[in-house]
Amino acid sequence: MASEEGPSLVSCSVLKKEIEKLTHQGELKADVVFVSKYFHVDYAQIEKALRPTIEKAISRNPGNVILVYGDLCLGMDNEMKKLADEYGIVKIDALNCIDCQMGGKGRFLESDPEHNLMFMSAGMTDFFEHAKEAMRKEGLGENGIKQLFAGIKGIVLLDTLDDAAQLKMEVEKLNTGLEILETRQVGCGNVKIVIQEAIDRNKKRKQS
Repeated sequence: MASEEGPSLVSCSVLKKEIEKLTHQGELKADVVFVSKYFHVDYAQIEKALRPTIEKAISRNPGNVILVYGDLCLGMDNEMKKLADEYGIVKIDALNCIDCQMGGKGRFLESDPEHNLMFMSAGMTDFFEHAKEAMRKEGLGENGIKQLFAGIKGIVLLDTLDDAAQLKMEVEKLNTGLEILETRQVGCGNVKIVIQEAIDRNKKRKQS
């Protein structure tokens, strides 16, 4: 049933823990549908999963659907924005999930101008483990997997759930061979700000 108090969010499950924490604390009132983050290695699979999810959300809550995906999550040529425009829905202003956790609007690029850092949050650890397992099944050994991280200076942890020790342990289990350079205590506030901005933008659009 669509929320009478808020919009319907169609979100990548990378942000599931943060969004569920915000809704549980009453800081975000919305009907939320999560699309599996494990599709993220295949743009075609993401789109195949997203379209019916968006269509169902629109049918249940017309004019009040927010797409919680980054600009780059469907390709490098504004494909996600084009998808949002096609359905006439508002998308968050963020490049990807990490950018959303940093506050959106390209802050991710500002934090990593040389593109040599790997940012890890709670929702990314099992995604990377899943991706590694898929690579193993394709015959790529541990050394080959570690070679994929060549050129990466190290890992920056984004502690969105106020559980830095648990996040550090989960990232160390991934055995990437990369050093953990720092932990940034970002909390869920940035995710809330990015989603709320999109909600407010949608309200203004409906009023105009």
